[in-house]
Amino acid sequence: MDAAIQSIRPHKPSDKQPESRPAELNPAEFLAAAVRADQPRPARAEAEAAVKTLLAYIGENTAREGLLDTPRRVVEAFDELYQGYHQCPAEVLDRTFGETAGYDDFVLVRDIEFTSQCEHHMMPFYGKAHIAYTPVERVVGLSKLARLTDIFARRLQTQEHLTAQIAAAIDEILKPRGVAVLIEAEHTCMSVRGVAKHGASTFTSRYTGMFRDNPAEQARFLSMVRGLTR
Repeated sequence: MDAAIQSIRPHKPSDKQPESRPAELNPAEFLAAAVRADQPRPARAEAEAAVKTLLAYIGENTAREGLLDTPRRVVEAFDELYQGYHQCPAEVLDRTFGETAGYDDFVLVRDIEFTSQCEHHMMPFYGKAHIAYTPVERVVGLSKLARLTDIFARRLQTQEHLTAQIAAAIDEILKPRGVAVLIEAEHTCMSVRGVAKHGASTFTSRYTGMFRDNPAEQARFLSMVRGLTR
């Protein structure tokens, strides 16, 4: 039988694909709270009953002393772990300062520790975020970048989506000349289950504006992050 084999590489310069750009995110994902005040939600008693059902599913005796208060504790923990659904990213970045003495280089905040929850297995992943942006006339308080990270991290996430949301929020709200976000994290859904590879790190990055268009600025950002942390 004859088989036709075609190369997946372009044969001519004219066949070259146009330069790709990051996909646009829906502004609802990074400009507002994920849960509206009028959004229907199960009652707290229903949530606690669901936890009790899961305990019974794994084979536990839900009537034993050590588990009597577990459903309540789990729901309270969920309120804390997922508080980012009720917080508004735009409100965190809404106050800026204009006294910069003409500062025109990028601002980098590195080693922002965070913990999030994998949306596939609802297991934690944790690590550090490194965020830089090049302001135009006005800057935002440095702690706001850490708070922004926590808002998105305190939701069910993938690391890729978390990285994109942080960059998009800064880019849209502050309108800087460029944004760079690098996240490094360990995922317990990979380290304590499945392949069980403890210590494996995942790196994701997102660049906009001058960081996306200028490889030298990307390199300088990465050099400052890695050179000061390693």
